Amino acid sequence: MKHSKSAAEGGFKYNVEHIRSVSRMQAMGLSIEGLARKDFNGIDSVVLSVEDVSNLIPTEGLDYILGASLKGVSQVSSWYIALFEGNYTPIAGVTAATFPASATECTAYDEANRVAWTSGSVSAGSVSNSASKAAFTMNATKTIYGIAQTSLSAKSGTTGVLVSVARFAAAKAVVDDDILNVTSTLTLTSA
Repeated sequence: MKHSKSAAEGGFKYNVEHIRSVSRMQAMGLSIEGLARKDFNGIDSVVLSVEDVSNLIPTEGLDYILGASLKGVSQVSSWYIALFEGNYTPIAGVTAATFPASATECTAYDEANRVAWTSGSVSAGSVSNSASKAAFTMNATKTIYGIAQTSLSAKSGTTGVLVSVARFAAAKAVVDDDILNVTSTLTLTSA
């Protein structure tokens, strides 16, 4: 009897738009020629970059996903997106407790807490916040290297579960009032 071999794959994919107002671009003496224009919350803006980045699900996240789905571990119902400004490469052993210091979590945005991940319906092995993107309104000049998803809302908080962390291919050089507009999608497939 021949046994078939199957595998499951899963991960988060982030789509990150870096948006800056046209008035800020002009004040900085920067050209908007060739950049895509976008009305963002009633503000004439340009899209400086769009990047899709895949993640690492750290061991803590994998353990949570398996425990909550198969072992009766308490389910987390609220998730949050966080940014990091350290020149950090995610590793499997990073946890919610070590992430803020290891990655140098960025807290330089107007929102009082990490930004909520508000998901839509689960369909075809995927769930996303595409209908309610997580928007960060930056309030300082920073270089943002990546993103994470965690169960704790408090900026720099060290409890909860870290379910995803990803480093951008290209760091984002942000200034006051720039927007990082984030779509986070979790997909599980069986091959």
